[in-house]
Amino acid sequence: MSGHSKWANIKHKKERTDSKRGKIFTKIGREIAVAVKEGGSDPETNSKLKDVVAKAKANNMPNDTISRSIKKAAGELGNINYESIVYEGYGPGGVAVIVEALTDNRNRTAGEVRHSFDKNGGSLGASGCVAWMFERKGVIIIENSDGIDEDELMLAALDAGALDVQDDEDALEITTDAASFSQVYDVLEKSGYAFAMAEVQLVPSNTVDVSEETEESVQKMLDMLEDNDDVQNVYHNGVMNE
Repeated sequence: MSGHSKWANIKHKKERTDSKRGKIFTKIGREIAVAVKEGGSDPETNSKLKDVVAKAKANNMPNDTISRSIKKAAGELGNINYESIVYEGYGPGGVAVIVEALTDNRNRTAGEVRHSFDKNGGSLGASGCVAWMFERKGVIIIENSDGIDEDELMLAALDAGALDVQDDEDALEITTDAASFSQVYDVLEKSGYAFAMAEVQLVPSNTVDVSEETEESVQKMLDMLEDNDDVQNVYHNGVMNE
């Protein structure tokens, strides 16, 4: 759910989320609830819900848990009053950051997000200050293993409508436009591939190399933001040192 989609960043994310899976499931459940409220409980007719379900599966959320979340949301729509808010700013070293939140208290969330930036040497900016650096795309990460035929996977992904497939040594990174994400995901899922990550996210059009001097501060800020219960997604254009 975070940042520039290089495998090193994904591995860091997975290490953190594996130890906090309950919180991740709660956040995805909130996304499911909002998607159901906006477009109904059938993923086949609600593209936003279908994308969230794909994200849930890639995070190892059990199918019965996903189904319960959808049913619960469909039965409790009148009680759901989450507001979607996007914050933009800069982290240490000029790293561009976008924070997507779902909240029932705008003032609380704004104060906490601002504190996360300020405490770690970043600065919250005005709406639109960094959004122009990002484009919404589908990103699918498949861990590279001995059993995977890279050429076969690449051909299947491109035939299904993917924009690009990159070999990042330990993983294969597939990029789609936002509208084609579900189609590519479905084809690869039916082919039996397991996903380290699969979601529609904001991908940076240019990146910033994070210096060793500022890397710790940048990572602390990103971790602090992601640990916030109201924050759903954190995107950035920083490339960390491996």
